[in-house]
Amino acid sequence: MPVINRIADMADEIAAWRHDIHAHPELGFEVHRTAGVVAEKLRSFGCDEVFEGIGRTGVVGVIRGQRTGSGHVIGLRADMDALPIQEVRDLPYKSTSPGHMHACGHDGHTAMLLGAARYLAETRNFDGTAVVIFQPAEEGGGGGREMVNDGLMERFGIQKVFGMHNYPGLPVGQFAIRPGPIMAAADLFTIRVEGVGGHAARPHACIDTTLVAAQILTALQSVVARNVDPIENAVVSVTSVDTGPWSHNVIPQHVELTGTARALAEPVRDLVEDRIGLIARHTARAFGAVAEYTYVRDYPVTINGAAEAGFAGDVAEQVAGQGRVDRDVAPVMGGEDFSFMLNARPGALIWVGNGDTAGVHHPEYDFNDEAIPYGCSYWARLVETAMPA
Repeated sequence: MPVINRIADMADEIAAWRHDIHAHPELGFEVHRTAGVVAEKLRSFGCDEVFEGIGRTGVVGVIRGQRTGSGHVIGLRADMDALPIQEVRDLPYKSTSPGHMHACGHDGHTAMLLGAARYLAETRNFDGTAVVIFQPAEEGGGGGREMVNDGLMERFGIQKVFGMHNYPGLPVGQFAIRPGPIMAAADLFTIRVEGVGGHAARPHACIDTTLVAAQILTALQSVVARNVDPIENAVVSVTSVDTGPWSHNVIPQHVELTGTARALAEPVRDLVEDRIGLIARHTARAFGAVAEYTYVRDYPVTINGAAEAGFAGDVAEQVAGQGRVDRDVAPVMGGEDFSFMLNARPGALIWVGNGDTAGVHHPEYDFNDEAIPYGCSYWARLVETAMPA
C-alpha cells in the first residue's frame, strides 16, 4: 500500500499547520502556544479524550478504534520544542521569535502526528486504542523523561511505543531503521580548574589555569583514541572554555570546561565517564592545580526492540515500497529522549527521509513538506497493521 489517499488529500493543510508552528517556535517546556494548538486540533478531530499538562506541558490524545476488544494500546510520539538558533532563510513562514527556530524538524513531527490523528479519528479502522503523544523539551530538557515520570505509560495503558524523526540526506519517500542501539547516550560534563591567579607578566608566581585547562582539553582526545575499543563508538567533545571576565593581563584564578560525551553501550559509557575524571584530576595535579569534575548521565542510549524494529520496517515498506527501507542503517551519535519511553515500553524509532536539505541544528535547516504524506501514512498504517479491525 503506498501513501494513503485521504492523507495525500490533506497534505497541503497539514503543511499549513506545520508552517504555523514553525513561525511560532517555543523552547523547552515553554511550548504553551504549540501545546494549545495541538490540544485544540485533537479535540476538533473528535479524539475520544485529550489531556494537557502531562510531563508539565505535554499533550496526549486517545483514539479508540471501531473495536477495542483486542485490548491493545499503542503510543505514537512526536516532539514539539524548537532550538535557540537564529533562522537565516527568508521563508514565508520564517520564525517570528528572534533567536528561536525549528531547526530540528519538530514542527514537522508534530504536524505529521496531527495529520495521522485526524485520519485515525475519522476512520477508526482498527481494534484497540491509539495514544498520540506530543512531548515538550526534547532538546536537552528531558521532556520524555518527565512524561514517563508523570505516569504516561501506566495512565494510558500503553503497551508499545513508536517514534519517528526526519533524516536529512535520506531521500524523501524512504525510511531507515535498525534493531538495537540507533542513537547514543548523551551525557554532560563540567571540569573546573582551580589554580593561582595573578599578573600575566609574572606567570612564575601563578598556577596558570588556562594552560592547565588546555592540557586537559588536549588529553581528553585520548579517551576515544586510546581507551575505547576501536570497534566501539564514543565521542568526547569539549564545547566551551570559560575563563571568566578577565582582562588581557590577568591569569585567571579558575577556568571551566564543559562538554558532552556519547556512547552506544553502557560499558563504554562507564569507561568514558571514568577516564574523563581521571585525566582531569591528574593532569591538573601535575601542574599544581586542582580539578573538580562533575558528570551528569542525561539521555540513555536509544535502543530499538528487535521485533518492534522489524515490524516498523515492514509497515514503512507498505508505505514507501520494496527496497526503500534501510533496515540496518548505521547508528548516529546524537541523543534522543525518546530513549526514556523505550526504556519504559518496547518499541522503535524510525527515520523518515527529509531529502537533500541542511542538517538538523543548522540555521538554514527546514523540514521538507514533501515528507508529510509518508510520515502520516506510516503512523496510520502502523496502527491499522498492529491492531487490525
